[in-house]
Amino acid sequence: MLKRLMLKTLFSTAVIFSCVHATAIAQTATAEVTQLPAVPNSIDLQDGDTFVFLGDSITHQRLYTQYVENFFYQRFPERRIQFHNAGIGGARAWDALARVSRDVLDYKPRYVSILLGMNDGSYQPFNPEIFVTYKNDMNQLVAKIRDAGATPVLMSPTMFDSRAARLRQNPQRPRSAEMLAEYNSVLAYYGRWLQDVAIESGLSYVDMFGPLNDLTLEARESDPSFTMIKDAVHPDPPGQVVMAFAMIDDLGLRSQLSNIRIQPMPNGTLKAFPAGGKVDYLKKTDNGIEFNWTAKGLPWVLPEEAQPGAKLLHLGHKASKEGLEVHGLETGTYEVVIDDVVVGKFSDVALSRHIELQENALTPQYQQALEVATLNKQKNEGPVKELRDGWRTFQSWARHDRDLEAQPNNKELQTVTEKELARLQNLEETIQKAEAAAKQIEDEIYKKNQPVTRHYVIRKTN
Repeated sequence: MLKRLMLKTLFSTAVIFSCVHATAIAQTATAEVTQLPAVPNSIDLQDGDTFVFLGDSITHQRLYTQYVENFFYQRFPERRIQFHNAGIGGARAWDALARVSRDVLDYKPRYVSILLGMNDGSYQPFNPEIFVTYKNDMNQLVAKIRDAGATPVLMSPTMFDSRAARLRQNPQRPRSAEMLAEYNSVLAYYGRWLQDVAIESGLSYVDMFGPLNDLTLEARESDPSFTMIKDAVHPDPPGQVVMAFAMIDDLGLRSQLSNIRIQPMPNGTLKAFPAGGKVDYLKKTDNGIEFNWTAKGLPWVLPEEAQPGAKLLHLGHKASKEGLEVHGLETGTYEVVIDDVVVGKFSDVALSRHIELQENALTPQYQQALEVATLNKQKNEGPVKELRDGWRTFQSWARHDRDLEAQPNNKELQTVTEKELARLQNLEETIQKAEAAAKQIEDEIYKKNQPVTRHYVIRKTN
């Protein structure tokens, strides 16, 4: 009996110890989990914030950056957001690190997107030493941006189109078959490593690589020569639309622009159910209805050269849906008129199901958004281009200065470095002049993008 009681006591003690031990493990595991950073599902740019696009020649092209700017200018006219392009052709992570203070952090950004890696892999099959250099420089770059109080947005390198490269093989600079076959895989590896960095650091991540590859593969099922990257490295405007959409989507900014639903009530009146704006003066007419509509923003409209990319993605429907839904109309065909402009004819059935206007170039709001896009294109092809071209000399000087430290007795290198340093004396003047010119155009953009009340008439045709 005594032995049984002792065993029972020992067993109870063991169970208690086991439970306590298990609880302690669970609490430790929970503590470890709670200490892991969460990956942000969106960014939050508000009035007065600054967003910097840091990168290489693909950023220097001023296309995906311009299209993302358009999205903010058109969708959020109440927010004055400052955008700064910090791309230089040929840049690697080390180059970005060399100029990050003046070209990025001096702008006091809230977010800094980083698109690097295309040049870092050195256009050769995977090389562990090259990757370690890229990894170390990227880690330093991310740390320096975070230490300055900004939030990095990590982005995978874009696609290297090996088929386009083979079709455009340059006899003066031939690329090896091994490189052509493997370099896109190198960039995929760099991108996945970056994604792990983002996850472990609690940073936003944008997959630029996947969408470009997937859409290219899909298109080549019917057109084997299809490409969005004719020179194999730099996406054309349609490809840059894919990149811009990847940013808007992965950063949690994608949503419909607006929707207007008009519904008849049991008492014979009409009621509006709006989203993304305000309906006023809604009334029936002899042959339809009319009302005023004030939207909070404009559709995401891009320049003409980017339209093929918008169509490829169904961009309007996915990221800028502008719906109109009218119930209770008599059977027949109706004209939709906005500010005295007939924008289309639709059946009562189509109107009751809903129509979409975001890609209708006849609407006044589309034309207003196109004016904004045109102004932004002028800004990017003018002062922003001058600013980025002005920074080229700095990159060349920084590289030569680095090499000179390793070869202090190299007279030829010393001469080149001194000449470039002399040319850099004008860089600050170039920066100030370009920024002033860019601000003038931005002021015009923020006049053009403000909401305008539109008068809608939906009338039955004979």
